Amino acid sequence: MANPSAYLDSASSEPLHPAAREAFLAALDQGYADPRRLHRPGRNARLILDNARAAVAEALGARADEVSFTSSGTDAVHRGLLGMVRARDAGRVAHSAVEHSAVLHALEWWDGEAVSVPVDRSGRIDSPVPKADVVALQSANHEVGTLQPVAEYAGDAPLFVDACASMGRLPLPEGWAAAAGSAHKWGGPAGVGVLLVRKGTRWLSPFPADDRADERSSGFENIPAALAAAAALQAVLAERDEVNARQFAMVDRIRAAAAAVPDTEVVGDPVDRLPHLLTFSCLYVNGEQIVQELDRRGFGVASGSACTASTLEPSHVLAAMGALTHGNVRVSLTRDTTDEEVDAFCATLPEVVAEIRTEHDL
Repeated sequence: MANPSAYLDSASSEPLHPAAREAFLAALDQGYADPRRLHRPGRNARLILDNARAAVAEALGARADEVSFTSSGTDAVHRGLLGMVRARDAGRVAHSAVEHSAVLHALEWWDGEAVSVPVDRSGRIDSPVPKADVVALQSANHEVGTLQPVAEYAGDAPLFVDACASMGRLPLPEGWAAAAGSAHKWGGPAGVGVLLVRKGTRWLSPFPADDRADERSSGFENIPAALAAAAALQAVLAERDEVNARQFAMVDRIRAAAAAVPDTEVVGDPVDRLPHLLTFSCLYVNGEQIVQELDRRGFGVASGSACTASTLEPSHVLAAMGALTHGNVRVSLTRDTTDEEVDAFCATLPEVVAEIRTEHDL
């Protein structure tokens, strides 16, 4: 019988890390004041915020003055990319065809030329990036897990890296001029994004001015949440090698089980990928039906494009890869996922797909 709490959707949001909870509660009583004020409560709040920034910088191999906290990973993507575009009065931005919708929506909002670079069947860029003022390239795909060779494309134009899917799980790739991350993806609290802008990178705020000291963020930072995000990041880095090895082996087992289901395609690179995530597509089956039936049996998974599943829009990532855009399921493991849960999922998946196909006489 499946564990009713077998949550397998950490790519949407990882459960709060114990280190984040502890740091958040500890900071609540001292991090309430405006860190820009000179009184004692303000100085206390500023100290907490500076400590959080320094901890994130150390974890990511950046300088403390290169780190800003935003309201979300999406906000960090928008601010990072559009700030680079504005500073260069850019006319052209090149991006991979499988970028997160946050990147695509930002470029739709911007008044300029966006050039989409094709990818291969695994979701990796397979052609030269055209000449551009800024290049936007994800570190890893949020939907299929494939890693991009980011460092290979650094140099000709400033590089914006959406690292929301990989930050905390893998080292940042070399060559970024700006990068974005999302705390709830690594076990920090929701509502905290991380924006990195490398010293010397030209960047101007693309949005209305704010009177805060850090022009790369807006409004009053959630100081306890920022410290919790930093604490979680430090904790996951300390355990990363062990967790990644364990998750990589578990995902290999799920990939094999999914591939054994008739008329099912497992997508994404089988090796050069995020350790905790996989996506597969089943012919003749609606992805939402699979999600609902798996949920009924105690497994929480996702379907559809990672950010557009609620609209039931086909996945632009899978379409760009030439893979099935319907009947897809994304499974992503948490740091606490057990072998027993994986075994139960592998046993349940073929039954669920077969039952749905039988209901529809397929």
